[in-house]
Amino acid sequence: MYQVDLNSDLGESFGHYRIGMDDRIIPLISSANVACGFHASDPVVMMNTIELVKGAGCNIGAHPGFPDLMGFGRRNMSLTADEIKAYTLYQISALAGMCSARGLSLQHVKPHGAMYNMAAKDYEMSKAICEAVAEFDPGLIILGLSGSETIRAAKDCGLKTALEVFADRAYEEDGSLVDRRKPGAVIRDEQEAIERVIRMVKEGKVAAVTGKDIPIRADSVCVHGDGEKALLFVEKIKKALSEEGIEIRPLREICG
Repeated sequence: MYQVDLNSDLGESFGHYRIGMDDRIIPLISSANVACGFHASDPVVMMNTIELVKGAGCNIGAHPGFPDLMGFGRRNMSLTADEIKAYTLYQISALAGMCSARGLSLQHVKPHGAMYNMAAKDYEMSKAICEAVAEFDPGLIILGLSGSETIRAAKDCGLKTALEVFADRAYEEDGSLVDRRKPGAVIRDEQEAIERVIRMVKEGKVAAVTGKDIPIRADSVCVHGDGEKALLFVEKIKKALSEEGIEIRPLREICG
C-alpha cells in the first residue's frame, strides 16, 4: 500500500486582501502549512485559519518565511544565521501559541518561498532553521524538498523529516525547483500535474524541465494554495490518488 501526505500552503491572506480558498481546500488535505505573519497573514487570519484546520480535523504546521510582505516572501534576502534562527523561532512560537489556545499542537515546520529554496541549497541556512525548530520542540517534523540540504541539516539536528514534492512546479535536473521567473516553472494543466504526482509517489521519478528523469521521494505532495487552480488541483489529485490505491495519511503517521 502506498501512502502520502497531501499538504497546501494556506492562511496567506492579509487584512482586507484575500488569497486562496482555504475554507474549501482545508477539508481535502491532511496537512496545512499556515503562514505566520512575515511573508503573509496577520493574527486574525492566523486564528481564523487555525479554526478552519481544527474544524476539519486536519494537521497543522508552521510556514515561516522572510519578513517580506510586499514580495510575498519570494524574494531572496541576505541574512545571518542568527537572524534566520531568530525569525524562524519567532514565527513558530507565534503560531504554536495560538494553536495551544485552541487545543491544537504543531505537527511540522515548512519554510516558505525564497527561504525554502535558498535553504534547500544552503546547509548553514538550513541548520539555522532546524536549530530553531529543535530548540522549540524536537518532536516537530521538518518538511523539506526531496534531496535538499534542509533534510540533511534536519537529520543532523536530530529531527524527523518528510520529503516533499510539488504537484504544480517544474524541476531542474539537480532536483531544485525551476525559478518562478522562468517559462514553464509553474504547471497549470491539472492532468499533467496528476500524472507527475502519481509517478513521483509510485516510481520515485519525475521529468525535469529538460526532459530528463531524476530520482525523487515523496512523503508529502504540495499544492500551492495561492494558485489560480489550487482547489481544482487538490480535488483532482485527491481523487486520482484514491483511484491509484495511494492512501492519504498525515505526516505524523508517515514519519512516525
